[in-house]
Amino acid sequence: MDAVLLVIAFFVILAGAELFTNGIEWFGRKLELAEGAVGSVLAAVGTALPETMIPIIAIGFGGGGRATDEVGIGAVLGAPFMLSTLAMFVTGAGVLAYRSRRPSGSVMTVDTGVLVHDIRFFVVAYTLAIAAAFLPEPLAPAKWLVALALAGIYIVYVKGHFDAEHEAGEEDLAPLRFHRFDRNGHLADPAVPRLRIVSLQVLAALACIVGGAYLFVGAVNSLAQALGVSELLLALVIAPIATELPEKFNSLIWVRQGKDTLAMGNITGAMVFQSAIPTIVALVLAGSAWHVSSDTALAFASALIALVAVAAVFGPMARRHALDGRALLVGGVLYAAYLGLVASELTGVVHLG
Repeated sequence: MDAVLLVIAFFVILAGAELFTNGIEWFGRKLELAEGAVGSVLAAVGTALPETMIPIIAIGFGGGGRATDEVGIGAVLGAPFMLSTLAMFVTGAGVLAYRSRRPSGSVMTVDTGVLVHDIRFFVVAYTLAIAAAFLPEPLAPAKWLVALALAGIYIVYVKGHFDAEHEAGEEDLAPLRFHRFDRNGHLADPAVPRLRIVSLQVLAALACIVGGAYLFVGAVNSLAQALGVSELLLALVIAPIATELPEKFNSLIWVRQGKDTLAMGNITGAMVFQSAIPTIVALVLAGSAWHVSSDTALAFASALIALVAVAAVFGPMARRHALDGRALLVGGVLYAAYLGLVASELTGVVHLG
């Protein structure tokens, strides 16, 4: 039964991703937003909802116990790690798979300014958040100040994208999927949908994405428990894979369409969001658990790998002002390395604590 639910959830998320990418582009067009705002803010926040709810529920409504707090902390740290490694790898693999139908081949036609903007904010926010985990107990109240700083950083980040000028003359968008159901609007203008219908499609897509992700996570949890998988592995690896599916699907859809800035912005924007908003929840509601110790060392090791992955992919891009899909494959190597570290820790070969 769980296997059937996994398949159903997979296709629900895929359908939601298709509706979402189509709808969010039209939403940005109707509001005359820059491409960076559409990909890095609207799309990123929308598809980050499933994985964001896991730590909020675990920390805020899990009873306040040590076990639930640690699951929440693992989920907070697992999301940026998955985005910077596995999601990058999947996107790079998609670029290579579609290179024969892409005019630029394996070279990604991205706005490097948008991506550099995202990565700078991610590195600052995530480094600040991780630094808070090393604060000694007497300075623990300072974590509230870090949370406040993270909120300010994200507000400035969003404002920067929304202040960017909308580029005129962009390529035509695919017809809005829900436009055909708006009889009056379709008769008035067969090509351009009304904002209310665009918004309805985006909301319906988000419902599919969130609902499908929770169905997927529930089925994965059941299978993991049946197989005797540890809670730590579930929080750090398995659950984030499931909840990051929307970003991966969205990016693959946009890569296939040659909309590389949207594809990458969806990931980098989600990284900024995940480094700030869920971390604020952890710092405020589970500050004592946001601390590097023998119990959390493996989780915080994923943060270091995430920063290494970002440096490996975007450092050369910032210097060359170009991004090749093959460069994203390094994320898969680092992801595999972390899986090896997790396996070594769980089997007792390595003790990070």
